Amino acid sequence: MLYTSGTTGRPKGVPRTHRAELSAALAHVIQSRNSFGDRTLGVMPLYHTMGVRSMIAMALLGGCLVCLRDWRPGDAARLIEEERVSALYLVPTLYHDLVSLPDLDRYDLTSARKLGYAGAPMSSTLTGRVAEVFRPDVFLNHLGSTEVYTFTVCDRILTKPTCAGRPGLFGRVRVVRPDPERRGRPDDLVPRGETGELIVSLDSPEAFSGYWRRPDADANAIRQGWYFTGDLVYEDTDGDLYTVGRVDDMIISGGENVHPVEVEDVLLRHPDVADACVVGLPDARLGQIVAAFVVARPGTTVTPDSLDRFCRRAPDFASFKRPRRYELVDALPKSPTGKLLRRVLLESYSR
Repeated sequence: MLYTSGTTGRPKGVPRTHRAELSAALAHVIQSRNSFGDRTLGVMPLYHTMGVRSMIAMALLGGCLVCLRDWRPGDAARLIEEERVSALYLVPTLYHDLVSLPDLDRYDLTSARKLGYAGAPMSSTLTGRVAEVFRPDVFLNHLGSTEVYTFTVCDRILTKPTCAGRPGLFGRVRVVRPDPERRGRPDDLVPRGETGELIVSLDSPEAFSGYWRRPDADANAIRQGWYFTGDLVYEDTDGDLYTVGRVDDMIISGGENVHPVEVEDVLLRHPDVADACVVGLPDARLGQIVAAFVVARPGTTVTPDSLDRFCRRAPDFASFKRPRRYELVDALPKSPTGKLLRRVLLESYSR
């Protein structure tokens, strides 16, 4: 069983049958164009679907999982050279770290000819830089989840950067009208070119059949045999999909999901914080960074350093969820009903 934060911020157990794991590994091998004897870098954690998939794929192919316990880009580059790693499957953040090494020229990375990424979007700038450094034969974007390993795959990102492609080996997908209330219908399709929510058929052998003891989560995500992914996408004139965000306000930072409400809850525990709003702002390395907009209580003073120290000390609060940017403001934008207008902050500070 793997766990995913999903879009609610509360961990959900995802039971994975042997059939689903084997099917996902087979899909990974074929979609990534792996071959017998391939060697891949084992750096993605094994509690994460990408790490498990890398391991099982190499077992199927009589290949080698070259394990790197802690991520250090210099150590990763050295292992790629020494172990003749032929395939990489990483989140964009780790590719960013690799190609940004100041002494990159000292490493021979020519063995790594098959590259794949998942977990978060990769910017067109980073795509170009990775292609320049590795000159891969295969370079693909894999869009999927813990629940259903493959949604779509694009192996043409050198000509269509950021593209998420088309359904994977076993999959069927639709783009339907998004509904933040999670009451969307699988037959409510949107026209090509219009943004909608990506849904995936649960008849895929890679798919789960429901969350572990979470009927509430099942009701939100599963309807009439379709899994509602929460990803907002649009289809171009070629029939390829592009992701544009989430139905909710999930932040994906370095391939990890961060729910704004969870971070806001921690910030609001600070005795000098009157109000807080958290959004994800664009970042070249992490894809998005967690940014906190904070209103101090009258007569008090808070600073970014004091807020960061408070978050570091918060119990049961993972370090990767900490805001990396703090903005002290006089008031937060809200609707007439008192709801935070995150999009106003995103529009103002993403430029």
